[in-house]
Amino acid sequence: MSTLDPAGLLPPSWQAALQPVLERPETQALLGFLDAEEAAGKRIYPPRESRLRAFTLTPLDAVKVLILGQDPYHGAGQAHGLAFSVPDGVKVPPSLRNINKEIAADIGGAVPVGGNLERWARQGVLLLNTSLSVEEGKAGSHANRGWEAVTDAAVAAVAARSEPCVFLLWGNHAQRKAQRVPGLMDGRHLVLMAPHPSPLSAMTGFFGCRHFSRANAFLGANGREPINWT
Repeated sequence: MSTLDPAGLLPPSWQAALQPVLERPETQALLGFLDAEEAAGKRIYPPRESRLRAFTLTPLDAVKVLILGQDPYHGAGQAHGLAFSVPDGVKVPPSLRNINKEIAADIGGAVPVGGNLERWARQGVLLLNTSLSVEEGKAGSHANRGWEAVTDAAVAAVAARSEPCVFLLWGNHAQRKAQRVPGLMDGRHLVLMAPHPSPLSAMTGFFGCRHFSRANAFLGANGREPINWT
């Protein structure tokens, strides 16, 4: 059976936070499910070496902002382990185009180009999806297969930290998940909610939410370096 971290890249801070859940029966069942799907010839995104990439690029002790998505992009070449992000050279998906438009309106300047958000991850933005894999062409296909235990534990680990962090929760799915996390809503962290940036809902309140400037204002007021969103 495979492991969730085949390349051994999970930072020590995340290993300590996630090890208990990685040993649970549901996580072992998840591993078996993923192995069986790939053995059956199904295309699973992102590739297994990239599924924990959000954690490898943003160690727990470096997290300043957590953005919570639902599941990876399900088209070829899109998903690379960071929520809302695509690799260099890949067409920017509609939700990310709307995120970039809101950044330009909120922070000022031109609309950011390109869809690779590694630059955010390396500054302390944890770009986390609820499920960390998906079958090609089938959004939500790996929901309720065991990833939720892993990502719930990750959100709880960030919420348990003493350093103030910002949680950007876009859409009902992210908001329902995060509201289950003990300690998240106790006032130590800044929790900002808005509709999802997808074309279906961005006009209902995502545009104009000003989450990016508000996040930076909170970080600065708490002695933490703001994020360069552009």
